[in-house]
Amino acid sequence: MQLSPQNLDPKTWSGGVLVLGRVAGAAPSALELALDEVLGKALSTAAERLLFKGKPRQVLAVDTHGRLPAARVLLIGLGDAAPSAAALRDLGSIAVNDALAQRHRSVGFVLPTGDAAAQAFQIAAGAQLGAYRWDTYKTKDPDAPAPQLERFDLLTDADVSGAVEKAGALAQAVSLSRTLVNEPPNECNPSRLAALAQALGAEYGFQVTILEREALEKRSMGGILAVGRGSVESPRLIHLAYTPAGAGASKAPLVFVGKGLTFDSGGLSIKPAKSMEDMYIDMAGAAAVLGLMRAVGQLKPNVPVHAIVGAAENMPDGAAYRPSDILRMANGKTVEVLNTDAEGRLVLADCLHYGTELKPAALVDLATLTGACMVGLGPNYSGLFTAHDDLAADLQRAAEAAGELIWRLPLDKKLGDSIKSQRGDIKNLGGPYGGAITGALFLQHFVGDTRWAHLDIAGPALADKDDGHIRAGGTGHGVLTLWSLVEAASA
Repeated sequence: MQLSPQNLDPKTWSGGVLVLGRVAGAAPSALELALDEVLGKALSTAAERLLFKGKPRQVLAVDTHGRLPAARVLLIGLGDAAPSAAALRDLGSIAVNDALAQRHRSVGFVLPTGDAAAQAFQIAAGAQLGAYRWDTYKTKDPDAPAPQLERFDLLTDADVSGAVEKAGALAQAVSLSRTLVNEPPNECNPSRLAALAQALGAEYGFQVTILEREALEKRSMGGILAVGRGSVESPRLIHLAYTPAGAGASKAPLVFVGKGLTFDSGGLSIKPAKSMEDMYIDMAGAAAVLGLMRAVGQLKPNVPVHAIVGAAENMPDGAAYRPSDILRMANGKTVEVLNTDAEGRLVLADCLHYGTELKPAALVDLATLTGACMVGLGPNYSGLFTAHDDLAADLQRAAEAAGELIWRLPLDKKLGDSIKSQRGDIKNLGGPYGGAITGALFLQHFVGDTRWAHLDIAGPALADKDDGHIRAGGTGHGVLTLWSLVEAASA
């Protein structure tokens, strides 16, 4: 689908679906009235009959029957006069999906009043994200080929070409993350993630380092080695480094760490069968940081950015690690294993220590770490944990700009007692309460004084149904927030 701004009178735009919006409770715009007149009052008649009020996501469609160069007019409710970033993305998605449902090949979208560049960015991004389909393994029906959208025109006289270009890059980044999450574990394994990192490095000039078993052993990375020991797939630490040209190269880097458990059976502490069905998504943190690096490669921010992925499969096997094992981690601490299904924190621990050696301005990890976070926050929010108020504020601003939802939770020091071990330094599992908190407290043991934050993305990493610009399956959650953080640091 080609995204492009067009300085055209909407009444003369020729194509499939012409889209305009109406603010809730507001009178029809001059353009809506003009279109209604040409259509013989079809818009206003339908709006009255269907009680169209301009509420968010409310839609009204009228075929033009040749009275306009556009085949169809779609009126979308904007809700507030200043829709949020996510709401604007939903507008683009609604337009695309109406066109696809009606088998039209083009959309002309009239930008609402306001900041044209900001609106064009979000609507264009939403159009691409709404058009995303993951149907690799579905048999194609030759008698009913899938509809195709060829172009999405943003109708405005403002210069929004830069915003549209950036939207395309970020939508591709999110789509990459979604695809990685959606891929089955027989396809998306540690080898696949390593190969993708190499491909991104070759395309965008990143320095790529991949530590396999022997190199991990030399670094005493007992966590990632133990978790991957039961699989035929070798565990890997994958490191991509972007360094900008010029003065930005001397800045302290932003370092992002992603949990890359490409399948989690629970290991010897095996999960119930029902709980194992969607464990292909346990690498959503890795998918987010790899998606981010695609955006970094295309948009070239003026700050160094590093992505670190701990890639492994957690499988039961004669070689698998056991409950009661004691592991020595890369930073020298020892961990008593109580449950092999609390494996993500073991992988992240070694990756976080590796990240501290890069002397970052900020170290942020993303992980589908705990079901407890979903119990506390539901499926739409990520849990944010950090001891650094300034970093919390930076991430909250970034998430708001990105239209993603995060909520700060406490690093309760008293709960830290529950992960103290009598046989080693710490345990990989706390008590029955505050599981998301004890998981974060475990990770805190491996970051030293580094300015660090943990995002538990267990809830929003996967969607069970389509919702605006979010498609069922992997959501790519976190990519846009991380990019907003990078963009702010670059500025």
